[in-house]
Amino acid sequence: MLISREISRRALPWSRFGYYPLWEVSSHLEFSITLSSNDLVPEQKYSKKQEIVHNLIVYLHEVEGLGYRKISYKLNEWGIKTVRGKKWFNTSVHSVLKRRNQRDSRIENQRKINYPIETGKFSLVHKPFF
Repeated sequence: MLISREISRRALPWSRFGYYPLWEVSSHLEFSITLSSNDLVPEQKYSKKQEIVHNLIVYLHEVEGLGYRKISYKLNEWGIKTVRGKKWFNTSVHSVLKRRNQRDSRIENQRKINYPIETGKFSLVHKPFF
């Protein structure tokens, strides 16, 4: 390797001083990029059954004025099961209403925020090629 390096140094026009800088130094560009996103998981839509049950619960609660326990009794009487195929309880009726509101506010207030891309300083770095 030393012999071929010596021969190529003599053969190249820029090696008249016996030194070619690219043999010992490697140059590259360094910088950093910071990305932020709330959209890493695909948005999951409610199924048609979930929409229908949610609208039914909202109707029974707001228009008919029924409480969570009475709504759960009615849903069980009508043979409507939860999404997981279970029996309705007052807590599960409350959760349907609460979680839907939480989901909608999370999508509106957090998921749709656009964050700027932050780019760090660019620098040209020369490092020894050892």
